[in-house]
Amino acid sequence: MTPRITFVVLFSLLCLVPTSSLLLSLHLQVAFTVLQVWRSTITLDLHNVLETWVGLDVCSYTGIYCAQTLAVGGLLVVSGIDLNHFGLAGTLPEELGQLTDLAFIHLNSNQFTGSIPKSFRNLKLLTELDVSNNQLSGTFPSVVLSMPSLRFLDIRFNAFEGTLPAELFDMKLDALFVNDNNFASSIPENFGNLPASVVVLANNDIYGCVPESIGRMSSTLHEILLLNNSLSSCIPKEIGNLVELTVLDIGSNKFVGPLPESMGGMRSLEQLNVAENNLSGEIPAGICELPRLRNFTYSYNYFDDDPPICLNLPKYSDDGNCIPGRPAQRPQEECTNQRFHVSCATAGCNLA
Repeated sequence: MTPRITFVVLFSLLCLVPTSSLLLSLHLQVAFTVLQVWRSTITLDLHNVLETWVGLDVCSYTGIYCAQTLAVGGLLVVSGIDLNHFGLAGTLPEELGQLTDLAFIHLNSNQFTGSIPKSFRNLKLLTELDVSNNQLSGTFPSVVLSMPSLRFLDIRFNAFEGTLPAELFDMKLDALFVNDNNFASSIPENFGNLPASVVVLANNDIYGCVPESIGRMSSTLHEILLLNNSLSSCIPKEIGNLVELTVLDIGSNKFVGPLPESMGGMRSLEQLNVAENNLSGEIPAGICELPRLRNFTYSYNYFDDDPPICLNLPKYSDDGNCIPGRPAQRPQEECTNQRFHVSCATAGCNLA
């Protein structure tokens, strides 16, 4: 049975310390109890972090940050947890949800297992949650949908699975990282409601279409990485609305059809990767004329022409296509396979 430190025990401890130490706010008293519970669940502490988690002064604990509340006569509270790269193993106990003054939780690059506690629904002030590069599992942690202040969500490099809930894309996130998990999901139609500047869904099993609503992200989106999934059908023309986008990586999917002419309007684009898909037709010259484009990778598709201006880019790759006169192209019999010459007017969402 996991040990618990009760408030009776806490009171007994308080009676043994000087009067000045008794001036702890109720918030810090709760924090002491919670952190001692968490300490008891840690099974590995490679850097001896927990040796500092002793005594009532929780603000002196390694990785624990305190601040004063904004109210008049603001009290000192635990406002943040940053235990990145400490090699800790264990679980995240439900008691952590009692630290209701937390603004950030950074736990990346540890060995935590289990799931994100349901009690995190109480963390109404939390703006940043980073549990990346751990061993967390289960379905998408829907508790994060109950965090109204959350702006940064990073759950990449774990073992989460299942679908991505549509409600995720109605949140006010500025950055979303769910890459390198085991999600098998389509992208919900309300994808374009997300006001994020960075979205990374790479290295999962995301399938189906990129919703046309992506065009509504034009004023905020700067980077989107969808590589190494199972996305199919044509690239929606609305992607050309993303005039602030600097990085677009949709490589290693199953996209078909030509690149939309509208992509020639993506004036901020610097890096574009569409390699290893089933795209075909001619590369629109407008893409290669983009003023900031420096790296354009379109190898291993079925393109049959790239304008000369594309070959003047600082970095480009066109191997494995069907472009006459260019080296390292596909055999002719592959290039004449009609399966890879698709009309986007008739391509269905699941067409690969």
